[in-house]
Amino acid sequence: MNRIYTASPSSIIPFSFIGQFDSKIRIIQAGVWLLLAFPLWLATEAIAPQIVQAYTARVDLAIDSLPQENYETVLRRAEAVVRTAVQRSFDQDILVTEVSIIVTVQNHGRIAPVLTLDVSRVQWKQIPDPQRWATYFKTARSLLLFESQTILPDPEPTAKPPATTTPPSKH
Repeated sequence: MNRIYTASPSSIIPFSFIGQFDSKIRIIQAGVWLLLAFPLWLATEAIAPQIVQAYTARVDLAIDSLPQENYETVLRRAEAVVRTAVQRSFDQDILVTEVSIIVTVQNHGRIAPVLTLDVSRVQWKQIPDPQRWATYFKTARSLLLFESQTILPDPEPTAKPPATTTPPSKH
Protein backbone atom coordinates (compact mmCIF):
# COMPACT_ATOMS: atom_id res chain seq x y z
CA MET A 1 0.00 0.00 0.00
CA ASN A 2 1.03 3.50 -0.65
CA ARG A 3 1.30 6.03 2.06
CA ILE A 4 0.99 9.70 1.35
CA TYR A 5 3.04 11.95 3.58
CA THR A 6 2.12 15.56 4.06
CA ALA A 7 5.16 17.01 5.64
CA SER A 8 7.38 20.05 5.32
CA PRO A 9 10.43 19.78 3.03
CA SER A 10 12.82 19.71 5.95
CA SER A 11 11.13 16.71 7.53
CA ILE A 12 11.52 14.63 4.37
CA ILE A 13 15.23 14.44 5.06
CA PRO A 14 15.57 11.57 7.45
CA PHE A 15 18.71 12.75 9.15
CA SER A 16 18.58 15.75 11.43
CA PHE A 17 22.13 16.92 10.69
CA ILE A 18 21.32 17.25 6.95
CA GLY A 19 18.41 19.56 7.85
CA GLN A 20 20.89 21.87 9.57
CA PHE A 21 22.96 22.14 6.39
CA ASP A 22 19.89 22.94 4.31
CA SER A 23 19.38 26.36 5.95
CA LYS A 24 23.11 27.10 5.69
CA ILE A 25 23.08 26.28 1.99
CA ARG A 26 20.22 28.76 1.45
CA ILE A 27 22.18 31.48 3.27
CA ILE A 28 25.25 30.77 1.16
CA GLN A 29 23.19 31.01 -2.06
CA ALA A 30 21.80 34.38 -0.98
CA GLY A 31 25.30 35.62 -0.18
CA VAL A 32 26.58 34.51 -3.58
CA TRP A 33 23.75 36.36 -5.32
CA LEU A 34 24.52 39.54 -3.35
CA LEU A 35 28.22 39.27 -4.13
CA LEU A 36 27.43 38.94 -7.84
CA ALA A 37 24.90 41.80 -7.80
CA PHE A 38 27.25 44.44 -6.38
CA PRO A 39 29.90 44.27 -9.18
CA LEU A 40 27.10 44.23 -11.76
CA TRP A 41 25.55 47.39 -10.24
CA LEU A 42 28.97 49.04 -10.03
CA ALA A 43 29.67 48.29 -13.70
CA THR A 44 26.34 49.75 -14.86
CA GLU A 45 26.91 52.93 -12.82
CA ALA A 46 30.38 53.33 -14.28
CA ILE A 47 29.10 52.93 -17.84
CA ALA A 48 25.90 54.99 -17.53
CA PRO A 49 25.81 57.12 -14.36
CA GLN A 50 22.56 58.53 -13.03
CA ILE A 51 21.49 62.00 -14.18
CA VAL A 52 21.66 64.66 -11.49
CA GLN A 53 18.21 65.95 -10.61
CA ALA A 54 18.94 69.68 -10.54
CA TYR A 55 16.33 72.31 -11.31
CA THR A 56 15.51 75.99 -11.54
CA ALA A 57 13.64 77.70 -8.71
CA ARG A 58 11.05 80.19 -9.97
CA VAL A 59 9.86 82.97 -7.69
CA ASP A 60 7.28 85.71 -8.30
CA LEU A 61 7.48 88.71 -5.97
CA ALA A 62 5.02 91.59 -5.63
CA ILE A 63 5.83 94.96 -4.07
CA ASP A 64 3.41 97.78 -3.26
CA SER A 65 4.75 101.29 -3.71
CA LEU A 66 4.61 103.49 -0.65
CA PRO A 67 3.03 106.97 -0.65
CA GLN A 68 5.38 109.70 -1.90
CA GLU A 69 7.87 107.06 -3.13
CA ASN A 70 9.64 107.63 -6.43
CA TYR A 71 10.55 105.01 -9.02
CA GLU A 72 14.23 104.80 -8.08
CA THR A 73 13.34 104.01 -4.46
CA VAL A 74 10.97 101.27 -5.60
CA LEU A 75 13.75 99.78 -7.72
CA ARG A 76 16.19 99.79 -4.78
CA ARG A 77 13.60 97.99 -2.64
CA ALA A 78 13.00 95.48 -5.46
CA GLU A 79 16.73 94.78 -5.72
CA ALA A 80 16.99 94.23 -1.96
CA VAL A 81 14.06 91.82 -2.03
CA VAL A 82 15.56 89.98 -5.01
CA ARG A 83 18.92 89.63 -3.26
CA THR A 84 17.23 88.03 -0.25
CA ALA A 85 15.06 85.74 -2.40
CA VAL A 86 18.00 84.47 -4.46
CA GLN A 87 20.12 83.72 -1.41
CA ARG A 88 17.20 82.03 0.35
CA SER A 89 16.43 79.87 -2.70
CA PHE A 90 20.01 78.61 -2.91
CA ASP A 91 20.26 78.07 0.86
CA GLN A 92 16.99 76.14 1.18
CA ASP A 93 17.60 73.54 -1.51
CA ILE A 94 21.01 72.24 -2.57
CA LEU A 95 19.60 70.82 -5.83
CA VAL A 96 18.65 74.28 -7.12
CA THR A 97 21.16 75.22 -9.80
CA GLU A 98 19.42 78.34 -11.14
CA VAL A 99 17.00 80.91 -9.78
CA SER A 100 14.54 82.90 -11.88
CA ILE A 101 12.70 85.80 -10.21
CA ILE A 102 10.16 88.30 -11.53
CA VAL A 103 9.34 91.37 -9.44
CA THR A 104 6.09 93.23 -10.05
CA VAL A 105 5.16 96.57 -8.47
CA GLN A 106 1.73 97.94 -7.72
CA ASN A 107 1.29 101.69 -7.78
CA HIS A 108 -2.17 103.22 -7.35
CA GLY A 109 -3.91 100.12 -8.72
CA ARG A 110 -1.56 99.65 -11.67
CA ILE A 111 0.65 96.56 -11.76
CA ALA A 112 3.71 96.06 -13.96
CA PRO A 113 6.89 93.98 -13.87
CA VAL A 114 9.94 96.09 -13.06
CA LEU A 115 12.74 93.54 -13.19
CA THR A 116 13.57 89.91 -13.78
CA LEU A 117 16.64 88.08 -12.56
CA ASP A 118 18.07 84.81 -13.88
CA VAL A 119 21.25 83.59 -12.20
CA SER A 120 23.01 80.28 -11.65
CA ARG A 121 24.48 79.17 -8.34
CA VAL A 122 28.04 79.50 -9.70
CA GLN A 123 27.41 83.03 -11.01
CA TRP A 124 25.82 84.11 -7.72
CA LYS A 125 28.79 82.76 -5.72
CA GLN A 126 31.19 84.76 -7.88
CA ILE A 127 29.20 88.03 -7.95
CA PRO A 128 26.22 88.19 -5.52
CA ASP A 129 24.94 91.48 -6.91
CA PRO A 130 21.35 91.65 -8.23
CA GLN A 131 22.15 94.69 -10.41
CA ARG A 132 24.66 92.55 -12.32
CA TRP A 133 22.17 89.78 -13.16
CA ALA A 134 18.88 91.71 -13.35
CA THR A 135 17.07 92.80 -16.48
CA TYR A 136 15.06 96.00 -16.00
CA PHE A 137 11.86 96.76 -17.88
CA LYS A 138 12.18 100.25 -19.34
CA THR A 139 8.45 100.84 -19.77
CA ALA A 140 7.58 100.01 -16.15
CA ARG A 141 8.06 103.62 -15.03
CA SER A 142 5.46 104.94 -17.46
CA LEU A 143 3.11 101.98 -17.01
CA LEU A 144 3.05 102.56 -13.27
CA LEU A 145 2.57 106.32 -13.86
CA PHE A 146 5.62 107.34 -11.88
CA GLU A 147 6.44 110.01 -14.49
CA SER A 148 3.07 111.72 -14.22
CA GLN A 149 2.86 111.94 -10.46
CA THR A 150 3.43 115.65 -10.44
CA ILE A 151 0.37 117.33 -9.01
CA LEU A 152 -1.29 119.60 -11.50
CA PRO A 153 -3.01 122.76 -10.25
CA ASP A 154 -6.79 122.68 -10.19
CA PRO A 155 -8.50 124.62 -12.96
CA GLU A 156 -10.01 127.94 -11.97
CA PRO A 157 -13.46 127.53 -10.47
CA THR A 158 -14.96 130.40 -12.41
CA ALA A 159 -15.18 129.88 -16.10
CA LYS A 160 -14.79 132.83 -18.42
CA PRO A 161 -17.64 133.44 -20.80
CA PRO A 162 -16.77 132.81 -24.41
CA ALA A 163 -15.70 135.91 -26.26
CA THR A 164 -18.23 137.25 -28.69
CA THR A 165 -17.02 138.10 -32.07
CA THR A 166 -18.75 140.44 -34.36
CA PRO A 167 -18.63 139.78 -38.03
CA PRO A 168 -16.60 142.29 -39.91
CA SER A 169 -18.71 144.95 -41.58
CA LYS A 170 -18.41 145.48 -45.27
CA HIS A 171 -18.39 149.05 -46.36
